Amino acid sequence: MNISRLLLRFFFVISPFFTPNVEAFTGTYGVNYGRIADNIPSPDKVATLLRDAKIKNVRIFDADHSVLQAFSGTGLNLVIGLPNGNIKDMSSNPEDALTWVKENVQAFLPDTQIRGIAVGNEVLGGSDQSLWGSLLGAVKNLYNATKQLQLDDVIQISTAHSQAVFNTSYPPSSCTFTENVLQYMTPLLEFFSQTGSPFCLNAYPFLAYTYNPTEIDLNYALFQPNKGIYDQKVHLHYDNILDAQIDAAYAALEVAGFKNMEVIVTETGWASKGDLSEPAATVHNATTYNYNLRKRLALKKGTPRRPKNVLKVYVFALFNENLKPGPTSERNFGLFNANGSISYNIGFPLSAASSILYLKDIQVGGYSLGSTAWALLLLVFLNS
Repeated sequence: MNISRLLLRFFFVISPFFTPNVEAFTGTYGVNYGRIADNIPSPDKVATLLRDAKIKNVRIFDADHSVLQAFSGTGLNLVIGLPNGNIKDMSSNPEDALTWVKENVQAFLPDTQIRGIAVGNEVLGGSDQSLWGSLLGAVKNLYNATKQLQLDDVIQISTAHSQAVFNTSYPPSSCTFTENVLQYMTPLLEFFSQTGSPFCLNAYPFLAYTYNPTEIDLNYALFQPNKGIYDQKVHLHYDNILDAQIDAAYAALEVAGFKNMEVIVTETGWASKGDLSEPAATVHNATTYNYNLRKRLALKKGTPRRPKNVLKVYVFALFNENLKPGPTSERNFGLFNANGSISYNIGFPLSAASSILYLKDIQVGGYSLGSTAWALLLLVFLNS
């Protein structure tokens, strides 16, 4: 055991007033770093980009060692992911779970600040129902592995859910879990209530509007001025969809008996480009949503139903991912372009010099512009 962790655990033992509380999230803003692409910057450059953009909380969807190594010494809080394809094995083999934690977590601590393990993504309510019954077992085995390695006070275990786990979310106070999900959700929530893990929600006003453009005001989806909705059952007013989606989750948790569980948004975002069936996927709307979301989070306030629970959000996603399957929008959620330049300006405190670090040499008029030339050009542009 290294000295820093030994001293930390010693402090836990000798201080009767200190109760370990695993916090995988610092502040209010984070980002999902997806890598289904063949043209994005290397992990070490991404780590620099994140630090320059003042983004401290990061989620990845696997435990790629090149990323874990690149994030060493950066001070970034990292949540790694166990892919859905590994859930059954982790559920049925505690020794494999222990080995996985040793190789993908313990081996990189404390230099890489791994703070959590996300077990699968959108498993419950998903199309592969064979995974539903294995999720809790995987969660427990991974948690027990962290406990055996004395990392349970450092690593938070969680799993993210889509809107598919709910019967309805309108009005928010009427939300409940679907019957077929509830039998799996209840024991999972019981375990998370014991470990102090939050309910992780993937919430997309973009999708809500795309599926119901005639019933939803676009301004309501984009945090723009609008009349909003009034939930008569609880006498609460909502001026944006995201708050309503989060409070719908709180309502479902209350009905299920978990009133005190915190809800964290593990994915939300807006596509900047889409198919003809996705007319709201524009640069203007993506800019508006993400800029207003940052302003909303900067207020450090909760939702109408939970005003004292400061909202925490991971935005999807860091980059446009050119190899993602599905509609065009799936490949255009990035805050940054593949070359590391900003997709649209939402106020990141990113210096010109650091932005230019990620630009590849580009042939212009027969000449290759390196990073210095690009920096000069960008400075001229910013000061024009």
